[in-house]
Amino acid sequence: MKKMLGLVLMMLPLAAFAQSAIDGTWKIDLNKAQMDSKPRVIQLKDGMYACLTCDAKTQIKADGQPHPVTGSPYADSEKVSVVDPNTVEVVGLKDGQVRFRVGLNVSSDGKTMTRQYEERPAGSDQMVKTTATLSRVSKPETGAHAVSGSWKLDKLESASENWLTFTFASTGDGLNYKASTGETYHAKFDGKDYPYQNDPGTTSVVLKKIDANTYEETDKRNGEVISVARMSVSPDGKSMTLVTQDKKRGMTDTFVAEKTEKQEAEK
Repeated sequence: MKKMLGLVLMMLPLAAFAQSAIDGTWKIDLNKAQMDSKPRVIQLKDGMYACLTCDAKTQIKADGQPHPVTGSPYADSEKVSVVDPNTVEVVGLKDGQVRFRVGLNVSSDGKTMTRQYEERPAGSDQMVKTTATLSRVSKPETGAHAVSGSWKLDKLESASENWLTFTFASTGDGLNYKASTGETYHAKFDGKDYPYQNDPGTTSVVLKKIDANTYEETDKRNGEVISVARMSVSPDGKSMTLVTQDKKRGMTDTFVAEKTEKQEAEK
């Protein structure tokens, strides 16, 4: 009996060590998101469409036909269709299959724009959908389509459940991550690169543990740093603040995620 009790007491520190404040399933609260005010710049004039602040800067004919694009891990061709004087649709294709679709609709007064986005993740059969509102920063050039100009992303109005939720599980010397859209990684806090699965735009990840409640994730694409995220769990363990720096576009967004009720019930 004493021997058994001794074994149990020996295991307790290991069990405690395996638990971490970041463990659990989290859901982003869009009402608490703070988006970078840096303008997004679009140009559609004389039949040519260009996204000047996109990860891959495209410039193609807006004739509804697919045209090759370079620099994007998500699409090898895009087609831009002018639906009406206030509406444009952009479709990204890879190997002939539609990977994402963006609908841009400018209000009648030209001051705001609604962006509807949908994507088929590489690691999931469920589509991701988001809706955002943007406000105009600069007017379009004379003769340009209404979507042209500089736009500030004001708010993410809605997002599908699979875009909002993700799970972390500590391993003692690292973390296991899984998004509802299928992206995963298993990484240690040793400064080394570990594979990032099911996202063509991210090939590896480096993890750093700042303290018991704070972690830093560096995402890379073929060795190049593309983003850095600082994840800070609140002292009560119920919320997490994520500050994400997009190194490719020079933008920083802040999100707050809440630990789900399911996870709380399991404690």
